[in-house]
Amino acid sequence: MTGTTGPTGTDALRTVIVVGAGPTGLLLAGDLATAGVPVTLVEKRPKEIGNLSRAFVLHARTLEQFDARGVADELEEVGRRLSRFRLYGRLTLDLSGLPSRFNHLLVLPQYEVERVLERRASEAGVVFRYETEVTGLTQDARGVTVAVRGPGGGTQELRAAYAVGTDGMRSTVREAVGLPFPGRSVIRSVMLADVRVTEEPGELLTFDAVGDAFAFLVPFGDGYHRVICWDRRRDLPDDAPVSLDEIKETTRRALGRDFGMHDPRWTSRFHSDERQAPAYRAGRVLLAGDAAHVHTPAGAQGMNTGLQDAANLSWKLAAVVQGHADDALLDTYHAERHPVGRTVLLSSGGIVRAAMAKRPWTIALRTAFAAFLDTVGPARRRALGQVTGIGYRYAAPRGAHRFVGLRAPDLALAGGGRLHEALRGGRFVLITPRPCAVGDDRKDRLAVERWASGRRTAVLVRPDGYVAWAADSATPADVAAALDAHVG
Repeated sequence: MTGTTGPTGTDALRTVIVVGAGPTGLLLAGDLATAGVPVTLVEKRPKEIGNLSRAFVLHARTLEQFDARGVADELEEVGRRLSRFRLYGRLTLDLSGLPSRFNHLLVLPQYEVERVLERRASEAGVVFRYETEVTGLTQDARGVTVAVRGPGGGTQELRAAYAVGTDGMRSTVREAVGLPFPGRSVIRSVMLADVRVTEEPGELLTFDAVGDAFAFLVPFGDGYHRVICWDRRRDLPDDAPVSLDEIKETTRRALGRDFGMHDPRWTSRFHSDERQAPAYRAGRVLLAGDAAHVHTPAGAQGMNTGLQDAANLSWKLAAVVQGHADDALLDTYHAERHPVGRTVLLSSGGIVRAAMAKRPWTIALRTAFAAFLDTVGPARRRALGQVTGIGYRYAAPRGAHRFVGLRAPDLALAGGGRLHEALRGGRFVLITPRPCAVGDDRKDRLAVERWASGRRTAVLVRPDGYVAWAADSATPADVAAALDAHVG
């Protein structure tokens, strides 16, 4: 069957198509639907969420974003907290001092994240199109047309105001708009497996490298451990079989023992690339997650970076589609998130290259760097801020208040509430030292709160939890102007 489905005409220009139902696409679609934007989510896989996944860690900033959506506590219940981890056999990093309610890593399989986000998106009204593959995409001044092939082989066209590609490293959306994906393969024949062990590791997360081998080992909390390992000497294609003996031998060389691994529930082999699209926007088409950037698994930042992309983009896209902001707001998505993606590429690649150091001078450099982080507090805090995501800030206009662009912590509000609770629903939050009235036309997009303390600064927090505007002594006219400029 060939035809056009979904909203057409004027209705289609108020909708968004998201391609790819991984964590990034699910969060983005759920945010848009929560804000009242009709969303169709296209996914070529079947509906069932499998129990196999590569990502396995949520960082503090991602957990804060989930808290602002009311799902963090549910994930905390099924995951396993990690407050310390060890790198290179000697450097122990302690997360308990992070300035966040989530001063830990949360170890859980990616499919648990997808399960919660899919339910949230469905409850918000997202229309799911599983077993549906994108075969083409065109755009014009008024919208985007996405050609798809459904489970029965029939072709259709979907029409929307904007489309977002969250469809992974081999993104069909990215290719359709002609955006390159420059970069290279960094390591090949990386092995993954979920295994049981007879000997629990001394550290909750173990990572080390010796000679030509490195390995991660981390428990999921359900009786299985995720192992990621690589033998530099074995350069095999991705479809080469993976044996438990090969995994055990590589782990023994890297970590000193294989912890009695047995009963693998799955194994896989893949290659790790470092790539980034030069632009995250091409007209009415945007990219997020692995469609925009991929990097090595070191630091477990891939899924988290994509989820932060979605949190940055969703409120901006909703504001534009609903007519509360000019289309130019979408350009700030690339301006803010592209530098973060680049930093993640550099930091994750640096961890892997340091781990695989072979020459005496590179090993000495790694040892000196580990000692530097271990003894110099500001450097250690900066490194942890990057890995966990809480240390990033966005550029602020010249002359802006010093808070603008910063991540807002989970501030205490009058009446016993918290900022993350006030952010639920995808709203801006205005925090003032005194009562402040706003028009009824903004109540669906703006919550007004007061400080629990005697703080005098007025702060406007964006839906993604970053400060949009602040003033130490704001008049009602200042507040009104800020709301006009940012909330619309």
